Amino acid sequence: MMPAARVQAAAELLDQILGGTPAEQALLRWARGSRFAGSGDRQAVRDLVYDSLRKRGTRAALGGAETGRGLMIGMCREMGQDPAALFTGQGHAPAPLTPAEAARPDTPADPALDLPGWIAARLAADLGPDFPAVAAALRERAPVWLRVNAARVSPAQAQAALADDGVLTDPASALPTALRATAGERRVAASAAYREGLVELQDLSPQIACAALRVEAGERVLDYCAGGGGKALALAAEGARVTAHDADPARMRDLPARATRAGAAIALAPASPTGSFDLVVTDVPCSGSGTWRRTPDAKWRLTPEGLERLTALQAGIMDRAARHVRPGGRLAYMTCSLLRAENEDQIARFLSVHPEFRLSHAQTLTPLTASDGFFHAVLVRD
Repeated sequence: MMPAARVQAAAELLDQILGGTPAEQALLRWARGSRFAGSGDRQAVRDLVYDSLRKRGTRAALGGAETGRGLMIGMCREMGQDPAALFTGQGHAPAPLTPAEAARPDTPADPALDLPGWIAARLAADLGPDFPAVAAALRERAPVWLRVNAARVSPAQAQAALADDGVLTDPASALPTALRATAGERRVAASAAYREGLVELQDLSPQIACAALRVEAGERVLDYCAGGGGKALALAAEGARVTAHDADPARMRDLPARATRAGAAIALAPASPTGSFDLVVTDVPCSGSGTWRRTPDAKWRLTPEGLERLTALQAGIMDRAARHVRPGGRLAYMTCSLLRAENEDQIARFLSVHPEFRLSHAQTLTPLTASDGFFHAVLVRD
């Protein structure tokens, strides 16, 4: 595909996404129906779509319309290119610019444009002086981080194994078992190190949160909202005896295979778990505002009403999970959110109705201090 044809394909996909189709669903359907598109074409179109969703407000303003075509015109202008060079109408290229489209609007450079207005206002209040820099970071592609399976290899051995397959990495200064891919990111899933369970894909921020739990070998841990099992695997690698549970057991369908690959023993509790544990981890469903670099269409689907439903769900999960914490044990609360309503406010609410718990520590991570936006807190049951 020529560059202009890729732009036209991206514009059509963006129209579908703006109409309510999830981005991944639209891209998968297009890839299956576009046999003429090679792997390079598919990746290029994907990048055009995701970059424009991250910068949707800015590019719509630069392009004169919040449509797929407008976003592609805005992309050209943002990159210092004349859109008329691609919008020629020849072959599979987009139709030529209209006189209105050819008139470049005067748009201020404001990263807050790339967030829904009500969310920008909340984040500005919640993050204070950090908001402009965090908003700017959310416009960029997220880095790829890997967690070294310390039960199998050292960080240096994992780096060497990845390098053999063309994946170059640097360790995080504060957490040597966290490796940032600096080249060959798209080769990770095919690498021997990944297939043999030496490394797992996991962002730096949740890795920091798991390390802060300081689990000891033999501790009984309940991962109450296990999902795909990333945190369960990380805690098992430290020697904990992990039980994984999720309200939707289908989310854990890949966990047994991942555990086998990593050499980890993880018990599954698809029904309601029983008994008490030394540590209960609740990585609750949330807005995902800290991960909007990876799922940028999600920020445009969130509504105030949806956020209220999420905070009610989070409160219920914490209350139920607390029943499984033994006296002297810990309850860990985690979100991949930057919003205070899902983080500090939830901890305050929980402590107000559970006087048997006290706050041990809490931390908010942002792209300025780690990688994804992430909140974690540990509460101790007296």
